[in-house]
Amino acid sequence: MSYEKVTQFRSELAIGTKQTLKAIKHGTASEVFIADDADWQITQKVEYLAHESGVPCHRVDSKRKLGVACGIDVGASAVAVKQ
Repeated sequence: MSYEKVTQFRSELAIGTKQTLKAIKHGTASEVFIADDADWQITQKVEYLAHESGVPCHRVDSKRKLGVACGIDVGASAVAVKQ
């Protein structure tokens, strides 16, 4: 379900850890998706900030599949759906 949801909102995504963190900080993220196979040191900041900000955070199994769902040719560690 998570990959399909990301695909539905392609035009409203913040792709990558930096962009996801920005979206959460600015209050424009409605949901966050984090890849389980991404480096934990990178994604822990996103997960922590999402939790602190009350943004729902979902885990997916593959950063490669997450990148494909976003419409990019590389993997994505984190993605935010913007409001």
